[in-house]
Amino acid sequence: MLRSLWPKGGWGRAAQYVKHRLNRLPDTPEKICRGIWAGVFVTWSPFYGLHFLMSAFLAYVLRGNMIAALLATFFGNPLTYVPIGIVSLNTGYFLLGTRPEQGFDENIFQKFGGASEDLWHNFMAIFTHETAEWARLGRFWEEVFWPYTVGGIVPGLIAASLIYYLALPVVRAYQNRRKKMLRAKLDKLRAPGG
Repeated sequence: MLRSLWPKGGWGRAAQYVKHRLNRLPDTPEKICRGIWAGVFVTWSPFYGLHFLMSAFLAYVLRGNMIAALLATFFGNPLTYVPIGIVSLNTGYFLLGTRPEQGFDENIFQKFGGASEDLWHNFMAIFTHETAEWARLGRFWEEVFWPYTVGGIVPGLIAASLIYYLALPVVRAYQNRRKKMLRAKLDKLRAPGG
């Protein structure tokens, strides 16, 4: 269980890997950062199993780097998903003008569980004489999924744009430094006796 929340080399090492991988992408800084923008924006959506596909598609539409988009989805991880979910849900409630009947603390996990039970029951109802149940799934849609989807747009735009503008000069400087180092190595190899 702990391995699924904590990478083998630690989060610092995982972040370093992603940073080095992003900085060595063979694209312009603008394209790389558009990919980063797509990956970070997608992490604010409730479509957890589809973040890779969504970020790659969005990077394609924005003409960004798809590898950067895939790597940037790691912005969403076990440590950040809880704050992302809380901000997205509360923003969604505010924008939609709704609140859950029993409050946010009514245990969101019970709503997930109820929706899952309804999905499983409805799937089994296809093969049996049972009737489909939609009440808990409908409640999950109204109180969790739809507010999360709507509420993730604004903070997603803000976070992705902020990270884009912070990453652009860093990626540009790193690529320029790397080009200078490679040019110096090449000049050294070309020099007589080098």
